[in-house]
Amino acid sequence: MLRLFSSSKARASSKARASSKTRASLILALGFSIALGGCAGPHIAPELLDGGLDEPYALASGDRLRVIVFGQDSLSNAYAVDASGRISIPLIGLVDAKGQTTSQLEKNIEGRLRGGYLREPKVNVEIEQYRPFFILGEVAQSGQYPYVAGSTIQTAVAIAGGFGPRAARSYAEVTRTIHGQTVTAAVPITFPLRPGDTVSIKERLF
Repeated sequence: MLRLFSSSKARASSKARASSKTRASLILALGFSIALGGCAGPHIAPELLDGGLDEPYALASGDRLRVIVFGQDSLSNAYAVDASGRISIPLIGLVDAKGQTTSQLEKNIEGRLRGGYLREPKVNVEIEQYRPFFILGEVAQSGQYPYVAGSTIQTAVAIAGGFGPRAARSYAEVTRTIHGQTVTAAVPITFPLRPGDTVSIKERLF
């Protein structure tokens, strides 16, 4: 009778130990899954910033323009789009430029000059210098830099002195204004840069 009781007690103890090990394994697995979930990279969604890429370039504050009024040397000059999105031209004063293409601005200036100043004005507008981009976060020298046509996020990092020692090097967050709306998305490091973009290089987790 004593041996039977001891055997039953041993089996119960063995089951309890096995159950405890199973619970511990489940807890460890759950913790590992949560840790992996927390370490997962961002959702890369470059399509959020695709809007407007194939459309003519829209002017904004910080762009520098070369305006040529044919036959009028006193009006032909370089003009910067100011913080209010306008340029100031002799005779006609302030002209709205923000959100317009160079062709639209040409027509706008011609219309203003035709209103009592010139009979048949002919205007040409070119972009002399694009507005700068901004880069923040895990780079050697964050700040504002001149935009270079054809640049990518990787180019922007190089211009800013390269990655910092703890930088996440496969992606960046980019904030861009599209059709008047500010959009932020995670994009691959090879994604095209645009004038006025704000690039944020994040810190890697490990």
